[in-house]
Amino acid sequence: MIGAGLAGLTAARRLAGAGADVLVLESNDRVGGRAWTVRSALGSAVDLGGMWVGADHGRVRALAAEAGMTVFPSPTAGATAFVDGARVRRRLPVATAVPAGLALLRLAALSRRDGADRTVGAWLRRIPGKGARDLLATVLTEAMAEDPDAISMRTLLAGIRSAGGLRAMLGMQGGAQDGLLAGGAGGLAEWLAADLTVHLGLPATAITRSGPGVVVDTPSGPIRVDRAVVAVPPPVARAIRHDPPLPPGRAAAERDTAMGAVYKAIAVYPDPFWRQAGFSGQLVAVRGPAAFDVSPPGGPGHLAVLVAGGEARALSALPARRRRAAVLDVLATAFGPQARSPVDWHEKSWHEDRHVGGGYSALPVLGAGSVIGPTPPAGPVHWAGTETAERHPGYLEGAVASGEAAADAVLT
Repeated sequence: MIGAGLAGLTAARRLAGAGADVLVLESNDRVGGRAWTVRSALGSAVDLGGMWVGADHGRVRALAAEAGMTVFPSPTAGATAFVDGARVRRRLPVATAVPAGLALLRLAALSRRDGADRTVGAWLRRIPGKGARDLLATVLTEAMAEDPDAISMRTLLAGIRSAGGLRAMLGMQGGAQDGLLAGGAGGLAEWLAADLTVHLGLPATAITRSGPGVVVDTPSGPIRVDRAVVAVPPPVARAIRHDPPLPPGRAAAERDTAMGAVYKAIAVYPDPFWRQAGFSGQLVAVRGPAAFDVSPPGGPGHLAVLVAGGEARALSALPARRRRAAVLDVLATAFGPQARSPVDWHEKSWHEDRHVGGGYSALPVLGAGSVIGPTPPAGPVHWAGTETAERHPGYLEGAVASGEAAADAVLT
């Protein structure tokens, strides 16, 4: 098994449970991949990577139950804060809400078709009203972790379909952001890895499909196995050499995709003070971050902040002190000066992580067409990873589903 994210760990555990001898190689110094949980100064679990469990994400919910972890509802009660510069509103102005709502209805209808190779940015520029365009650009950039001019409509519409529709893709209660794991998604990864043989800090550098088996080269020497499962994001996996060369489909997936750019921060407070003023903790900033209340039940207050695309790259380039101040200024505009003084602060620029490459998922580069999805094996080499899932790619659920599918393919 190459890669100790949720996909690789799920596949490894399933194979080990069927009696196979399994070895997991991971280039990073931890398991979890795009899921990473740390502890706050108050002892609460802080998810710095993937965190949400959708209403229909049955595989993750089943694994969590098996691990003894609960899934609690995402806090949603209260008003959303809409921030534009120094102005904060609890409701969108009609001139913004109406054209934005109509555009989303059209987008939902379009998602039933394959779409075209024009960019999402080109589609947005046809929407009347600057306020509506700016709002939708912010929402779609955060949803896809890339700028609208870098994503084709074909890719966006495929993502909407695979998530179960636009309402599911963007929705909290009843949608893809319905719940959160007590103990964090990283805690689930650690539970999966507990009974497995995992070698951290040991990347696969080459895979040779020789005869009936596979030789996997590593910095510590070659490893001969009967079968290999590569559970690494396609743009990161391109660093692995293959002999003979990859089949055309998988070669295109590695060559013609790029990871999205996303910055995530968690501000921790003694309590979720924003609720006292009637706010849900959800924030949408025009040309800025999105924020969500991810506080554990009965625990401290957690505000998760996401910045995606070019804004994420620009924010990451700032010194840490200025970066923190820029994010907290937006939270303070929405929820008051108390937001400027968290008791703890955690941040992660995923596009700067060489083991992951970015988030939330690999995206086809413009003009590449549909180059990601279920990947047939090449002899004794199989592929897993959230990008290879038919449903919910880019989510924890897609990762788990892909790991199960890869293990089943190996076993059969």
